Amino acid sequence: MNVRALRDRGVDAQLVVFNRYALHPEADVDLQRRGGLLRQQATQWRAFARLAPRTDIFHFYFGLTLLPKSVQFPLLRALGKRSVMHFLGSDIRGKPPEELEWAKRAGARVVGSYDAARWVPDAHVIPPGIDVHAIAPAPPSDRKRPVVLHAPSSRRRKGTEHIVAACRELDIELEIVEGLDHREAFERYRRADVIVDQLNAGWYGVFAIEAMALGKPVVTFLHEEAVRRTEEAFGVPVPIVGATKETLTEALQPLAESAAERRRVGAASRAYAEEVHGLERMTDRLLALYAELR
Repeated sequence: MNVRALRDRGVDAQLVVFNRYALHPEADVDLQRRGGLLRQQATQWRAFARLAPRTDIFHFYFGLTLLPKSVQFPLLRALGKRSVMHFLGSDIRGKPPEELEWAKRAGARVVGSYDAARWVPDAHVIPPGIDVHAIAPAPPSDRKRPVVLHAPSSRRRKGTEHIVAACRELDIELEIVEGLDHREAFERYRRADVIVDQLNAGWYGVFAIEAMALGKPVVTFLHEEAVRRTEEAFGVPVPIVGATKETLTEALQPLAESAAERRRVGAASRAYAEEVHGLERMTDRLLALYAELR
């Protein structure tokens, strides 16, 4: 998504992956990395030799580099190249500062939220961008018994048992979406009235962003400090309904009882998604960061 957005602004951007597989069928360069460590390193060094002469900025993701970290950043500096290390969440969550010290060798560090900035305090915060305008709004219905949707990647980590219990207590319909490809799952999201994300992580991800783009009210667990910093940085209230395992029933009740409240929160969700996660906004922030690199 970032690469496509940069291209739309006239930037010559390419997506390079170790192996294309099903995860990145759109990759421009597939290194087809195979074999043991020595063979993999040989593949990566050859790729760097090809890419370096025609690349001004190396934007790395997920704590991965082409060359060993001890070599990668000093070599880029010696060649007059700029670099960014972009962390995605699970690559930093819970790690002590000394494990991430190496990232300071990059020209800049990026995280996707002020919650993730706990682990990389000097990082630039660039929220994930999606093409919000390509998603047609689907406001919540007027059903007296609304549909609450939950799509856990892991029931244990997302707190699914507490979500089931809360929906049973409020006598609302719960749909749990698992094992579907994104396109089919997204159509289920479109038909829902309320989205419950998770009760453990402290922030939200792409699932919640897509739900907000649809104009759905989203309920999830948020760290208050991250909410405060986000609202200060982007000048817009975070519309997500905060909840814990203990308060989920209380948080869901107004949405379950009032279609007008569902629509009000859903409209605020769509506006927030456009302002904070719209592709244009994300690209502006990325280009501004590139311009600052030295």
